[in-house]
Amino acid sequence: MTRPTGLSRRALDWLGWVANPAAAGAAFTVLCLGIVTWLPALAAVGFVLNRWRTDGDTRCFTGVFVGWRKYWRPLLPHSVLMTIAAVIAASNLSFLSGRSGPLVLTLFMIHVGLIAAAVTYHLALAVAAGRNPSGSAADWRRTAFRLAFTSVPRGTALLSAAVAAPVFSLVVPAGPLLLGTTVPVLVGLLVADHS
Repeated sequence: MTRPTGLSRRALDWLGWVANPAAAGAAFTVLCLGIVTWLPALAAVGFVLNRWRTDGDTRCFTGVFVGWRKYWRPLLPHSVLMTIAAVIAASNLSFLSGRSGPLVLTLFMIHVGLIAAAVTYHLALAVAAGRNPSGSAADWRRTAFRLAFTSVPRGTALLSAAVAAPVFSLVVPAGPLLLGTTVPVLVGLLVADHS
């Protein structure tokens, strides 16, 4: 068997930047079938992508399931509450979108702002938990708050990645399912490395 040349090795490394997040996204999608399990699954994605970037561990699909076992107990209550809050916010937005007036517009924009803040915070929470799997939930929350809200460029990068990744991954079949959550987590890990 021949060894890969430098060019083919680089090509395989570049393919890994698509394949490994996609594998983690597939596992995330499977774990999210439980509806309220999205936050422990997102933290597990952060765990496995951090391990892949730092240690070169390419077992991203099975690694999400391994990571999920670390996170489901501390993060599941938070996930249930935020799922209920998301359903309430969606119903409020649905109700407000059929109305007009300055108060309705104000309430609508408040809801949009709260949703944007929640998306940014929970993405940062997944990154914080993924970078420090042995920490406590309180440590993850403090780190996530600092990562998401103490720097405008960091928070903007997290929110932009969370909004743009599902849209830009539409060109790949099943792209939003496979890359829509893992690319923002990967961006969050890169942002956290530079903070």
